[in-house]
Amino acid sequence: MLKQLMKGNSWWAFLTSFAIWMLLYGGLLWYWYSLPIWESATDSAVHVILLGAAGIIISHNVAYYRPADGTMKFGYVAIVSFSLSVLWVCLSRWLLISAFPGNAQYINWLNNAIPIHTFVGWMMIAGIGFRSQMWYDAEEQQESRDRKEATEKIVREAELFKLRQQLQPHFLFNSLNSINALIMLRPKEAREMVLKLSDFLRGSLKREDDQWITLAEELNYLQLYLDIEKVRFGHRLTANVTPYEEADKMLLPPMLLQPVVENAIKFGLYDTTGDITISIKTWLQDNMLYIAVQNPFDNELQQPNKGTGFGLSSIQRRLYLLFARQDLLETSAVENIFTTTIKVPQSHDKSSIN
Repeated sequence: MLKQLMKGNSWWAFLTSFAIWMLLYGGLLWYWYSLPIWESATDSAVHVILLGAAGIIISHNVAYYRPADGTMKFGYVAIVSFSLSVLWVCLSRWLLISAFPGNAQYINWLNNAIPIHTFVGWMMIAGIGFRSQMWYDAEEQQESRDRKEATEKIVREAELFKLRQQLQPHFLFNSLNSINALIMLRPKEAREMVLKLSDFLRGSLKREDDQWITLAEELNYLQLYLDIEKVRFGHRLTANVTPYEEADKMLLPPMLLQPVVENAIKFGLYDTTGDITISIKTWLQDNMLYIAVQNPFDNELQQPNKGTGFGLSSIQRRLYLLFARQDLLETSAVENIFTTTIKVPQSHDKSSIN
């Protein structure tokens, strides 16, 4: 509470409230107990100022020490506040007697008011102590929650980074093996693939610190990957990308589509000798970006609904870490068409876009 008083205008509000209390208490002494104005004002000033000091002391005390047990907390405040109220009454009495040494009538009234002063002082100091204790406990709990959230965020970002990094080696190894195979047979295509791979990896490095990118940027990045794969598989691979114009500026995590397309190529081209066409469609519905990737597969050779690989599982994990939802990645197989659908909510914080 003491820290709270030092923020903004709280300190002035604290002083104003005590000034008002001083005037009210002095007026009460003058009106009800018929004390002279000078004695009423002095009595009020001494009692209220010392009471305020006692309140600051107990507030400062509970800021640095609060028993862990709930019952002990209240007992501790009750004992400390009672001790401060006794000290407050004794110190106030000594100062006022020193101020009016020859006023027997006032001193007699002051002595008779000791029990009332002690009780009222105890209640007010204890109230300040309990209020301060609750405020500091709430502040401590908030700090604990903030630390926990910060830790969870760091862990989540580390896992997201790890998932993104794990996607690249698999594709890189495949590309390097393909380049190795092309060097002797088709050196021109090998050089072309090296250049495209360089552009792809350069784009990956640029996106390391980006948490969100637009769909248009992601599709441009995906085209680099498709160009590399077309060098590997030649005329056998065709990709049809159908972007939805209004969805171009929608946001999604970077490098989200490449593992899906890699998975589509895996199921479409591996273990087959024919040509395939991979279709990529995007649309916007109910503030949700939808991306569907379709590829043909051989029913007799493959079971795409089982073991879709690290790529899709990593995407599902990334989407869960970002949106805390498990329903943002769906796969389905109808006849000989395998479809992967990604849903990206557009309600996330855009302040992190670079």
